[in-house]
Amino acid sequence: MVRFSPLLGLAAVVIAAPSRRWDNSTTPSKQMVQIPLDAYFNNKGFGLVPGEANFDELNNSYPAANLPTGGSYTSTKTNITYLFPGYQANKSDNVVMSGQQIDVPAASYFSLQMLISTESAGTSGNMSFEYTDGTTTLAEVRTNPYSSFLSILKGEIVMPSYFTINTTNFNTSHIFEYIGAVDPSKTLSSITLPDTSNDTARIHLFSASLYKQTGVQVQFLRPTQKHDIERVQTVEVVIDNAGPDWISGAGVEVSITGPGIETITPGYIKRMRPGDQKKINVGVIGCGNVTTTVHLTGSMNATYTIENVKFGLEEYTSELSSLSNHESPEWFNDAKYGIFIHWGPYCVPGWGNSTPWEIYAEWYWWYGHHRNADKADVYDHELDTYGPYVVYDDFFSNFTAENWDAKSWVDLIADAGAQYFVLTTKHHDGFAMFDTKETTHRNSLHYGPKRDILGELFAAAKEYQPQLKRGTYFSLPEWFNPLFGPYGFSQTSDPASTSWPGIIATNPYTGLEEPYTGALPQNDFIADLMVPQMEILAYGYETDVMWCDCGAANGTAEFAAAWFNQAESQGRQVTMNNRCGIAAGADFDTPEYSTFSSVSERKWESNQGLDPYSYGYNRATPSSLYMNASTLVYNLVDMVSKNGNLLLDFGPMADGTIDATEVAHLLEAGLWIKANAEAIFNTTYYFIAAEVDDVRFTQTKDAFYILSLSEPSETFVVDAKLPIVDGDSITMIGAGNGTKLDWTFSDESLTITVPPALVAAGKYCWVLKIEYS
Repeated sequence: MVRFSPLLGLAAVVIAAPSRRWDNSTTPSKQMVQIPLDAYFNNKGFGLVPGEANFDELNNSYPAANLPTGGSYTSTKTNITYLFPGYQANKSDNVVMSGQQIDVPAASYFSLQMLISTESAGTSGNMSFEYTDGTTTLAEVRTNPYSSFLSILKGEIVMPSYFTINTTNFNTSHIFEYIGAVDPSKTLSSITLPDTSNDTARIHLFSASLYKQTGVQVQFLRPTQKHDIERVQTVEVVIDNAGPDWISGAGVEVSITGPGIETITPGYIKRMRPGDQKKINVGVIGCGNVTTTVHLTGSMNATYTIENVKFGLEEYTSELSSLSNHESPEWFNDAKYGIFIHWGPYCVPGWGNSTPWEIYAEWYWWYGHHRNADKADVYDHELDTYGPYVVYDDFFSNFTAENWDAKSWVDLIADAGAQYFVLTTKHHDGFAMFDTKETTHRNSLHYGPKRDILGELFAAAKEYQPQLKRGTYFSLPEWFNPLFGPYGFSQTSDPASTSWPGIIATNPYTGLEEPYTGALPQNDFIADLMVPQMEILAYGYETDVMWCDCGAANGTAEFAAAWFNQAESQGRQVTMNNRCGIAAGADFDTPEYSTFSSVSERKWESNQGLDPYSYGYNRATPSSLYMNASTLVYNLVDMVSKNGNLLLDFGPMADGTIDATEVAHLLEAGLWIKANAEAIFNTTYYFIAAEVDDVRFTQTKDAFYILSLSEPSETFVVDAKLPIVDGDSITMIGAGNGTKLDWTFSDESLTITVPPALVAAGKYCWVLKIEYS
């Protein structure tokens, strides 16, 4: 039996537009169909003790005592309510997706929402929606692993640990929310899940709900803790259009009222076709837990009443529930493209072998001391090149930065088209590129360049490229700092596992202890070194991005609460990634040398190098293998269309020189990026489809962009439901210099005539702009 549940606390009344109604009913139907999955459950993922459940093939499982209770769960981000299985003794509680066909009550639906996770990263598959007219549509199902070490992928449901077969692992575990667009113009009859049963990382389904509505509706309203310098609070309003009518023409303004609540900055929708969803930001002042009304005025007029909405800005505390309210700021969401810089003593040897034996060159010291993992044979390279008596800290004197000019770097970043940059201020070797005060003297002021590298770079950016946001990479642990000993760890039990042992390195050739140059006596690594250094970066250098790495033991919660509050008191918007050791406060996810294949509702940023597999400078990499401008543009366009950013790295040499080929590729791509900036920056993804074949989509409130990653034919057909109506114009920007193009369309596709001369004038990606009439 299917249970029907109305959207809690949300009622809607549609008011007549000047010429007609938008719906035949004054109270449009709006409900969720919660799909019972008990008959499909084939896996037990929840246990009260280790070994009771076998979520994955290693018999790991979720801690049932930390699960939501009550048999249902309501999403904090979408307000969708799910039938949630919870703990069931001796019973399965989730579905391993293996091609099952799930029948649903035949009806028109707007979207499918699921609670899912996978066993490890990298699994995805196509789900099929079957309709009563015999047609099908596909949607990719991709999710994150239930637990990830160091780089925490924050789920909708977060638990503080997970069980192994015989103990508790105190890394967090997660269940993620998936949203898939269904064609609301058709009657859905069934859903066929992808078959992941033979994959190395199976996808698990815990709950599923279909969202059902008519017309234009407010699905959810969510006051955030974001605000402007005047402390006008940002409220996110999620609006769906199930059709059959469009929002077009003059569009609609979105405002919010309620007792003590006033709209200061209305939101706006210029164009919205059936099947689309938009997230609109509205700026309000006021506080309290009140019944509020969302007003849509303009080409349509409607009001939506929502009960028990809590407005108001609060100071952050170190409680995880408070930190979880922090989100990536709008500047970061809009910036899309940043430059990563790995520079330190590891660039002196500057060696990580070559493909297929290449390793991160910045890990040179660690690999030379861990032969089980040393596929690049750093051990023999070190011996043959430097002999048995040279140790890592001897490289400090050759790390000179003699040809480094901070202005040239920030000018290059700006000319490359990037909007922000992140400098590696301290990698796992513990050598800092900033003034660490009396936490340690193992830094660039006391050794090597004997300069405040971070200070000079940030000062140059402020003076010469003030539009650039400034970020700091910071490794929480240090490999061989003995002060880290009490917190030392290996990522897995495998002898080749990466590790941060927290013991003095031993020369692998002589057996003698190596120095840890510049270290000062301290009592506790976290309290006396880690957190004070984060505070120096936050307050002394005023970083905009705290880009942590390898967060294990940490003091992040207290630091983050204080930093967030201090920044907001100054009118600054700062952000922190998901590698600072806690799920709360993790504003965005950071896939490494990888990307997402579909839209992630949660903000993400892919970090990768111009070098195919190293961030630090690797002299063994031929220049011919560096990422070229074509690939750079392709990656950027693809990521932006899926709600991602690209953080692209270059690794300078010891004297501060950047490889000329890398510079040339950055500048070449920068010309394209600047010419087509309006289709990249300050855009958002398209809910109905992120991509069709080699075409990607982005949009602003005033225009829609079609980005073709291959040369468009003269008769260019885009098989997608796009937000275009009679009276719109289509131009080619960038190489097309705004040339108007002829076009025809149906509801299912758009045909554009693209003159061969315009195609020949472009390269990398051809951008067509639909400008709304």
